[in-house]
Amino acid sequence: MQQGLAVPTVTDTVPRPAVPSTATVSAGHPSHPGHPAQGIGPVGSVQPDNYVFSRSPMLVYWETTVACGLACKHCRAFAMPTAGTGELTTEEGLRLLDQITGFEKPYPHIVFTGGDPLRRADLFTLIEGARQRGIGASLAPASTPDLTYDGLVSLKEAGIQTISLSLDGSTADLHDTFRGVPGTFDHTVRAAGWAHELGIPLQVNTLVTDTTLADLPAIYDLMVEMKIMRWSLFFLITMGRGKGMQEITPGESEKLMHWVYNLSKTAPFAIKTTEATHYRRVATKLLHREGVDDATIASMPVGRGFGVRDGNGIIFVSHKGEVNPSGFLPVDVGNVRTESIVDLYRNHPVFTSLRDVDSFKGRCGSCQFAATCGGSRARAYAWTGDYLESDPLCPYVPHENRVRES
Repeated sequence: MQQGLAVPTVTDTVPRPAVPSTATVSAGHPSHPGHPAQGIGPVGSVQPDNYVFSRSPMLVYWETTVACGLACKHCRAFAMPTAGTGELTTEEGLRLLDQITGFEKPYPHIVFTGGDPLRRADLFTLIEGARQRGIGASLAPASTPDLTYDGLVSLKEAGIQTISLSLDGSTADLHDTFRGVPGTFDHTVRAAGWAHELGIPLQVNTLVTDTTLADLPAIYDLMVEMKIMRWSLFFLITMGRGKGMQEITPGESEKLMHWVYNLSKTAPFAIKTTEATHYRRVATKLLHREGVDDATIASMPVGRGFGVRDGNGIIFVSHKGEVNPSGFLPVDVGNVRTESIVDLYRNHPVFTSLRDVDSFKGRCGSCQFAATCGGSRARAYAWTGDYLESDPLCPYVPHENRVRES
């Protein structure tokens, strides 16, 4: 699936561009404005209260199907060529959209993902259903022959505000090895060109692992050529097929965060991290050193992502209707077939604990950046079985007495 994920090492040879007067930095899950249809708010319309999204999530990810024409090494969903059993029907999908309106305006934004949502015969019915209800929608398709120029034209007309594609290598050999199908790299580059031509804002997702890390500078150069809206670095969570892959080390992660921060100042697009919320700590500390005050930081892209994490601003619905805090935190709390997504998000103990940083344990629990960062709850769960534990990818040792910083 494309919700969110999932290197040799980043060394001092990675370019460090000069620092201009302003930064374009972001972290967490997508929060770009896109081009909303009339009467529909942009992505990010839902705002937190002191970094807590208690009324409504910002984003609802719906895994519409596990059917997909690719065979990605890191696939969270164990996607397959054909649809799985028990997938939500068209009627049930429309009822899910009805449920989402129960959050009341501003509604969360829905991301149709998978598998490959293009493999759902009723996709346009569902997109139109979202638009009729005033719900903004984005799409995370797989880059297969199902993704065509004419299809993108129709998707834009139907109301899709943004799309995301994935590139995990700067060359066809590197990328296609991850995706398991020859020709995927070339088709992705073509589709990105179509999106640019059609004026569809495009986010490109890149998996960060021990085997992609050294290629990131070359991938960045490719992103510049592709004229994208946002580059999202998806830090591997070892779940699904990704259990056979290797994360980068905490030290490599910290170096990468500094590289991203410096790069973001000259990049012609936004750069964000997914399942690596500790980028917010790095960016905040560096901005403070440059004399930027908290109010200004809060107004910047990185600040607008403060607090967003699995279960806080994010909710995931599986192809069978199961509700999780995110696609990378597979803790079932209920099913939209029998329960209200609004009630589950607002009141289930899993969600309320994920929104309460005082419930966090270990270093995350004592960290002064707990409210703005919060760590990857998915990685904590993958490593320890406890989603409230510390994020093992973050090397930061917090002050003994926590004083939260904004």
